[in-house]
Amino acid sequence: MRYISSALLAIALFLALPLAAAAQKLPLSEISQYLNKLQTAKGQFTQINDDGSISTGTIYIKRPGKVRFEYNPPESALVIAGSNTVVIFDKKSNQPAESYPLSRTPLSIILARNVNLGAANMVTGHLFDGTATVITAQDPQNPQYGNIQLKFTSNPVELRQWVINDGNGGQTTVVLGDLQKGGSLANTLFDVGRPGSTANR
Repeated sequence: MRYISSALLAIALFLALPLAAAAQKLPLSEISQYLNKLQTAKGQFTQINDDGSISTGTIYIKRPGKVRFEYNPPESALVIAGSNTVVIFDKKSNQPAESYPLSRTPLSIILARNVNLGAANMVTGHLFDGTATVITAQDPQNPQYGNIQLKFTSNPVELRQWVINDGNGGQTTVVLGDLQKGGSLANTLFDVGRPGSTANR
């Protein structure tokens, strides 16, 4: 659970957020619109795990419902979300891959086909911290699954980090580097039945 939690809690190490000259709190409607337009993206991430350790790697996003976290050595984990399932592969382990429903993770909120942060009881926090708009969101039907805290800068709107607080009290932060948005990502990257590789993509 550490890697999924971390990966999903991810987008948090806060890699140098650019200071916006006329920064202000972004409205929920504008953030929802940004997420709904984000169809595919690829970039580097830094993850702060619940135990304080730091991991790095490459993230692939294909909305709706798909994300892949490839960790750099010495980590051996690979986390894939697809087909409504999250699977954690560990190349160094002889144990079967760990899996659970995507709907049980707060990450499902931003991977939804239609993100509507204005939905009743979804957003529990909405503030501006001086450099970024910070949104705290949960599944209004299942708050016991935890929440996700998202940081967005403006001009233009960009997702910079997220922190996942899972239902077991764990916390994972993921800080995103610059995302390369658009382009084609093969569905095989998100095949939860087998890890696959991006080497020849």
